Amino acid sequence: MPAKVGAVKVITVGSSSIFNIGDVYNMSPESSAKTFAGGGSFNTGPGIRINLGNSTTYVNDPDKIDQPVR
Repeated sequence: MPAKVGAVKVITVGSSSIFNIGDVYNMSPESSAKTFAGGGSFNTGPGIRINLGNSTTYVNDPDKIDQPVR
């Protein structure tokens, strides 16, 4: 169904974003990320107490491929 579009002002478009004006059948942005973190890194909330001593995070990834984006 045709649409009439007035003035459009785009401030920013992210790296995994899609900007479209008009008719579209299918849009599917894709992105990937890999996060390494040690013990206790993603804890949230009030009153958290963590005692890890010496903590080490090993990030050896010999094949370098996890889930490739097509």
